[in-house]
Amino acid sequence: MMADYDMPGDPISDVMDDEALDALTPCETDQRRMALQSILDAWDDALAEGVGADILATTAIFAALSDMVEAYGEEAVAEMAAGLADRVRQGEFTLNRVMN
Repeated sequence: MMADYDMPGDPISDVMDDEALDALTPCETDQRRMALQSILDAWDDALAEGVGADILATTAIFAALSDMVEAYGEEAVAEMAAGLADRVRQGEFTLNRVMN
């Protein structure tokens, strides 16, 4: 016989499930690393299939901005995007940058 706390939908059972899930969820830093690796792998796959790097890049930017607008709204994303020019000029997105 199943105890009351083992029944699906029971608040205590749900809390225990949430706590167990939280313990298994990687920290934000690990999630960012995993996300970047997944994107880089998909990027390499698309390049290998013949998608041009410039087309891939603009499509990736479109996909990212579209998701962000859906999640945060147009104004918040516009404010974030307004700061990108300075960050690009400062080399934040430059890989293999030579420091003088």
